[in-house]
Amino acid sequence: MTLQLKIDYPKTLPDALQKTREQFEQEAKWAMAVKLFEMKRISSGMAAELLGTDRVSFLLNLHHYGVAMIDFTEEELLSDLENA
Repeated sequence: MTLQLKIDYPKTLPDALQKTREQFEQEAKWAMAVKLFEMKRISSGMAAELLGTDRVSFLLNLHHYGVAMIDFTEEELLSDLENA
């Protein structure tokens, strides 16, 4: 079972962003999924499922939103490098 989220927006917004209605709504959906992933609220797999895409495609598109595919702290990265 799936649920649907409805968001009201001005009719002129897609035009102002030089997008079709469909393009704007798809971009908004991606932005929401990416932000939830970035905030560590959902996994990359769950984000991909939300978008109807595969996990690899989701991860490969994160850079369009300025989000890193892998988000290590400096300490985690140094620890991984030392143990490699």
